[in-house]
Amino acid sequence: MKVLDLKCSHDHRFEGWFASADEFESQLSRKLVACPVCSTTEVSRMPSAPRLNLSTSFSEQGKKEAVGSSATQVAQPLQNADQALQARALQLMREILANTENVGDRFAEEARRMYYDEAPARNIRGVATPEDAHALMEEGIDVMSLPVPAALKEPLQ
Repeated sequence: MKVLDLKCSHDHRFEGWFASADEFESQLSRKLVACPVCSTTEVSRMPSAPRLNLSTSFSEQGKKEAVGSSATQVAQPLQNADQALQARALQLMREILANTENVGDRFAEEARRMYYDEAPARNIRGVATPEDAHALMEEGIDVMSLPVPAALKEPLQ
């Protein structure tokens, strides 16, 4: 099993597990590899650096290895921070989806009914046109646009 570091065209980084490098290329060409955050199929393979075992000698080769290792040590925390941020964003989105009622296309209507005490107050989510969202804000109704990643629109396996 090959674990590959991948990146989509929106710079979301993730891992993919494949039987072989050829299998990855095959799935990529058939647009079967998609970003788990934004679902784009414009994915590329990232170079991955193996860990280096450094010797204690100060030979010229040792100096080159030490420089390469330092770059890897700096890049790794940045990549880990990026992955942690993406994971936290997905976790927050899951919490929002779990704790809101989906009213679909009736969002503007239902938000108004709640604001004017014609319906019970609760956390809702749904779809509204930019014009409807603007009109709601002009009426004093707080709304927030929150794009849901395609990966969360269907149950995760």
